[in-house]
Amino acid sequence: MTNPSDVVKAADAAKGGSGGSAGSAAPAVKVDTTPLKGVDLSKLTDDKQKNLFYELVDSLPSPCGKSHSLRTSFNQDNECKRAPFAVRYVVALIEDEANKDQVREEYDFHYKATGEPKTFKLDGVPVAGNPAAKIQLVEFFDYGCPHCRDFKPMMEKVVADHSGQVAVYFKMFPLVNVHPNSMSAAKAALAAQAQGKFKEMHDLLFEKAPAHAWEDVSGYAQTIGLDAAKFKADYDAVEPRVKSEMEEGDAAGVDSTPTVFFNGRAYKGPMHPRYIGMWIDEEAAVNR
Repeated sequence: MTNPSDVVKAADAAKGGSGGSAGSAAPAVKVDTTPLKGVDLSKLTDDKQKNLFYELVDSLPSPCGKSHSLRTSFNQDNECKRAPFAVRYVVALIEDEANKDQVREEYDFHYKATGEPKTFKLDGVPVAGNPAAKIQLVEFFDYGCPHCRDFKPMMEKVVADHSGQVAVYFKMFPLVNVHPNSMSAAKAALAAQAQGKFKEMHDLLFEKAPAHAWEDVSGYAQTIGLDAAKFKADYDAVEPRVKSEMEEGDAAGVDSTPTVFFNGRAYKGPMHPRYIGMWIDEEAAVNR
């Protein structure tokens, strides 16, 4: 499993961040290091990281849109149920060696969501987890995409760790200009779904990537025991559905894979089970 600190660094590089170590610049003013009750800073490695934490809780805004600081929300605003989770989020990012700019950026992505949530057609879409869950993740992905392959076990861990709390819907978004046979793979996955074996085909397509031409996927169908004639008929018929999902992704602003939507909002936190799990725990607590 990828180290979450590596994920934070990679995400920052992708977003054009400055990188660097936590607390690389000394604060301009004296930092209030009054402890926050119940907040564990034992994994922060030195005084620079701890001072960075205290500087941030005093300068970051309330996660509930109030006019005061995160520290004030945590200590005094009992109505702001997000405050304890926001504090833990900041601690986790610093533990994973995020610097001040990185923490601010990730915090803003999480707590300054703009625009209306996107809605997606989910009837008949392959799903893992609990379809009745209040927390819905929608992943647009490509079977030929190495990043999607690497992310697959992470999403599986999210589902396993949050049993009953989350549903993950899988939307096809083959990047055919980059991975020429990814449309074939998407069609094979949905043709297998028609016989109740989406997961088996899903696993094989990632395992065998990028071998996704018809002669490859028809062999996978045989391996998992599908009716060959039905598989071929469904494979030939399902391309309009794949293209419809691609159009949904385009309309929602998807331009790379994997792209995840968290209850309709683009998830822009670190692509790691630790952080996705923190978002899930927060939503479950706030909206119970």
